[in-house]
Amino acid sequence: MDERAPGGRVALVTGSTAGIGKAIALSLAAEGCSVVLNGRRSAADAEEVRAAAERANGAPGSCVYVRADVSDGEGRAALCDAVRSGFGRLDVLVNNAGITTGGRRDMLELSEEAMLGVLKTNLVGPFLLSSALSGLMEAGEGPRYIINISSISAYLPSTSRADYCLSKAGMAMMTKLFAVRLAPAGVRVFEIRPGIIRTDMTGPVAAKYDALIGDGLLPIPRWGETGDVARAVLAVVRGYYDYSTGEVVNVDGGFHISGGAL
Repeated sequence: MDERAPGGRVALVTGSTAGIGKAIALSLAAEGCSVVLNGRRSAADAEEVRAAAERANGAPGSCVYVRADVSDGEGRAALCDAVRSGFGRLDVLVNNAGITTGGRRDMLELSEEAMLGVLKTNLVGPFLLSSALSGLMEAGEGPRYIINISSISAYLPSTSRADYCLSKAGMAMMTKLFAVRLAPAGVRVFEIRPGIIRTDMTGPVAAKYDALIGDGLLPIPRWGETGDVARAVLAVVRGYYDYSTGEVVNVDGGFHISGGAL
């Protein structure tokens, strides 16, 4: 099997200006995919990432940036238009964009506004974006994938992050639903479930996680890096799971085995 994705493939990675999404976008570009990057930053602020992706791909015009909020209908429409008008095909959709409420608060104190904001970005937006692009993907040829970037919070209850946990648990079912619905057209759907990954989101609680890892929380006793998640995406896109769909790929240092608490 070739170690590089076939040339000419197109990928859309939401939330790809930093962290896990950026690592995924750069890895797909290096594989030869044209990439539509996305985020809520201005085009000027995102230019460094877009240019880096284009350098990784090696072809001028291969990577574009679309400023759009996946929780918003107009934002999703802008992403769909960029894919259709710019490339006319979509082989890989990575639903990575995600947020959490600022700080940690007891679930009984969670406001409706905060909860709906997280659910719209982390679950409703990805669901509707996948639906909107599914026709284009179904009409394609060759291997095509939807990859949902979830979290160990999909199964691990955290009463101070209830909205986030619910959104990721919903994404787990979303993966199964799209896997069943799109399998006849040859579109495979996966959920990648990261654990403790070193990003801006985990930065404020780094000391806590350092201590937990040091005390033996993880069978693989280290932080996860964004590249660990990107390599899991590449394994899917390279076709290493051709006879699988609806599958969960844990990238968590073995946390799901140990069953610890955070």
